[in-house]
Amino acid sequence: MDNRTATFSPAFNIISWVALIGGITVYLIGLWNAEMQLNEKGYYFAVLILGLFSAASYQKTVRDKYDGIPTTSLYYMTCFIAFVISIALLVVGLWNATLLLSEKGFYGLAFFLSLFGAVAVQKNVRDRWDGSASEPFFKTDDAPE
Repeated sequence: MDNRTATFSPAFNIISWVALIGGITVYLIGLWNAEMQLNEKGYYFAVLILGLFSAASYQKTVRDKYDGIPTTSLYYMTCFIAFVISIALLVVGLWNATLLLSEKGFYGLAFFLSLFGAVAVQKNVRDRWDGSASEPFFKTDDAPE
């Protein structure tokens, strides 16, 4: 007997979007106001983008495996390694940055809030998907079959 059920909570959906958008916004506002060179700002922005993409991809791959959807081990490990690399790049960047400790903590917290939001939003998108369309939000009636 398979007791796996996908539950959808509107409250969790809203909180997930708030975490994602809030984390990204706060992180970017911090970068905008930071007194650092443009190349440093670009580094932290690229780390955020890598982290968001790898977190969502890794969550999707784990969920696919859980649901019995075939996934390759290569892609699974690539997502996991990219996720770990994004965290390591942030840690190394903040460790070597000439920022106040409170600023380092600010970037770390905003980064991890954004990662949580990305994973939670991906989970909610997957839970809401009924499986009748090939893509969850891009179903069109005039698409060729």
